[in-house]
Amino acid sequence: MTAASPLIGKTAIVTGSNSGIGLGIARSFAAAGLDVILNSYTDDDADHALAAEIAAETGAAVRYIQADLSDGDQARGLVEKAGACDILVNNAGIQHVASIDEFPTAKWDAIIAINLNSAFHTTAAALPMMRKAGWGRIINIASAHGLTASPYKSAYVAAKHGIVGMTKVVALETAEEPITANAICPGYVMTPLVEAQIPDTMEKYGVDRETAIRDVMLTRQPSKAFATTEQLGGTALFLCSDHAAQITGTTISVDGGWTAL
Repeated sequence: MTAASPLIGKTAIVTGSNSGIGLGIARSFAAAGLDVILNSYTDDDADHALAAEIAAETGAAVRYIQADLSDGDQARGLVEKAGACDILVNNAGIQHVASIDEFPTAKWDAIIAINLNSAFHTTAAALPMMRKAGWGRIINIASAHGLTASPYKSAYVAAKHGIVGMTKVVALETAEEPITANAICPGYVMTPLVEAQIPDTMEKYGVDRETAIRDVMLTRQPSKAFATTEQLGGTALFLCSDHAAQITGTTISVDGGWTAL
């Protein structure tokens, strides 16, 4: 982005952004000159230090605002505390794996609350700000599991399918306005959490690192390569650009061919 970029000075809220995909998107936004709001449910010194670090690296205005997104009032409060929201990235999410008959009710409720309900609340709070500003971008981080399914992930798959559906509704409701809504559907992405799973996978299957990645973790990802948080950040930035002004109500898969199968 150049100094003349129309994104300079706009405010982006990225939920669940003190690590992983959210942090990658936040870093890309800050590097492009956006004011960025980092968020998670914690409120540690490290969270605020991370915001200061990104600000120092990029020269962007970066703040950290704590909010427990399992609580609808706090989700809306995040947007209100930010004071402005030109770009909303609903990224916060959790996971739990179990068969439906053994799936803990509390885990189901938490996943639906954080992965789906929070996006409803933040979007409802952000749309009036976008309309007042005369411009807006809503980017929901769904998943390949928003388009297909896997066993033992009932709550996650339900939430991500719901995110894709809600994205389409928001796009239709804003179709005649300079506001777009889209969902990015990643496959496996190399994050610190995924990196930490590799040794356990190697030990469980008795294989080397490359085999654990290619034949176990990426068995459904035809490229046999992880997507990166930088690639997700670049995709999000594209959706914020003028080139994407007529892209709305759709999904963009960043999954190495997973959903082409």
